[in-house]
Amino acid sequence: MSESITYRMMKPADAEEVSELVCTGFDEFIAGDLDAEGIAAFRRYADPEAFRERSGSGSYFVLVAEVGGRIAGITEFRDRNHVALLFVGKDFHKRGIARGLFDRALRQARSTQPDVERVTMNSSRFGVKAYEKLGFRQTGPERSVNGIVFVPMAMRLDRPLDPDG
Repeated sequence: MSESITYRMMKPADAEEVSELVCTGFDEFIAGDLDAEGIAAFRRYADPEAFRERSGSGSYFVLVAEVGGRIAGITEFRDRNHVALLFVGKDFHKRGIARGLFDRALRQARSTQPDVERVTMNSSRFGVKAYEKLGFRQTGPERSVNGIVFVPMAMRLDRPLDPDG
């Protein structure tokens, strides 16, 4: 029997666990594609205090997925139309958590900004196939900014969201 997944907004007290999950996934799947500058830039972005500051800013929100009392995945949206982060812990891959996080975060974004027609993201090389499964498409060539290598992607929001998500 599989454990149920609970989705909720990140609380300030979650910041350390969220940061740890993100940094662990980053180290295993992404850091190898980056230089020292990119790794340092990402670590600053994923610092627990940085998560607390951004989630209290009004421009960002972080949604977490919990399984058995552990944070299994997170997504961070910026400006209601950009996926800043989407990470699922390795032990929780292939359970639909990324889809659940994304769909719920998108509904949250559209509840306060219903005219959003397009969502963007900058994917790591590792994440491209997963984001294509969510409906994203590459919009330009691979780039590197501040040592962070990424593939720009976007999704048009012409599909209805599952209201039961």
